Amino acid sequence: MILVTGGAGFIGSNFILDWFSQSDEVVINLDNLTYAGNLQNLTALAGDERHVFVRGDIGDSALVTKLLADYRPRAIINFAAESHVDRSILGPEAFIQTNIVGTFRLLEASHAYWRDLSETGKKDFRFLHVSTDEVYGSLTAHEPAFTEMHQYQPSSPYSASKASSDHLVNAYHRTFGLPTLITNCSNNYGPYQFPEKLMPLMIANALAGKSLPIYGDGRQVRDWLYVADHCSALRRVLEAGKTGETYNIGGWNEKTNIEIVHTLCELLQEMIGGLTSGDYLDLIIHVRDRPGHDTRYAIDARKIEHELGWRPDETFETGIRKTVRWYLDNQDWVASVQTGAYRDWIEKNYIRQRS
Repeated sequence: MILVTGGAGFIGSNFILDWFSQSDEVVINLDNLTYAGNLQNLTALAGDERHVFVRGDIGDSALVTKLLADYRPRAIINFAAESHVDRSILGPEAFIQTNIVGTFRLLEASHAYWRDLSETGKKDFRFLHVSTDEVYGSLTAHEPAFTEMHQYQPSSPYSASKASSDHLVNAYHRTFGLPTLITNCSNNYGPYQFPEKLMPLMIANALAGKSLPIYGDGRQVRDWLYVADHCSALRRVLEAGKTGETYNIGGWNEKTNIEIVHTLCELLQEMIGGLTSGDYLDLIIHVRDRPGHDTRYAIDARKIEHELGWRPDETFETGIRKTVRWYLDNQDWVASVQTGAYRDWIEKNYIRQRS
């Protein structure tokens, strides 16, 4: 079995659903169910004995140690993180506690567990740390894309905390021999993304006839990666990645934020028709740019392609169309998240199950 941390979040829940489409191997899902953790993402697994959910914090050393002793996983995949740049600007401390202190405590427990495994168990064990391209900082329009050798130059409290966690993971490999792997992914999009992020926010606002706020001139460039492709890359890294190595995962899709919003408006127009009072594009407004906003991210994903044979399956055109379709077909999920009703669902269902 494997232990997945942060498995009720956007990428983590997609990974677990994808995992069970490929394997019957049991997943222990440790998630603290903070604001972006949503067990409704995993309702398809209700009653499925392959999925064991545990509510808890990666910073709880006693809990993590007990889980490792009780379940004896062959691998840990660490998604658990605070991940929203804007929130890190308003309140950095939670990012320090989860992304740095939490990762440190998870590493400590993992190292102690790994040290006591048999020689075969030690050889087979993996600690896969899921990180971000934001640790590399910002690129100008004509600079080459980030490779795994790019210097870390984080700009926000979020990216600085993730950079710190990456360094800790590398240190535990080099100092103690813990068999670690790190992945740095570009901007993910797709089903179950919390609607504070660009695509789900724009879709939800457009459907409600609300303004579509864009930071600055909207010319910031990101590389966009469909979440299912990210999941397939993670499976491949876990399966065949070389311990101690970092693998960049990208979609080969550099787009500006304003391009993204225009594409979303055009797809909504095509799929459900326009607003009664005008065009979706008329809802776009430009707001003051956020502090330290990185100009451009771009991932060079040739290493994972050449060494592990992975490339994304989705083009940007197919991925964004699937994304819009999912949000149109799952407006109850969006409404539940926006109103906070999912939190009531978690409390009622989770507490009842535990009592």
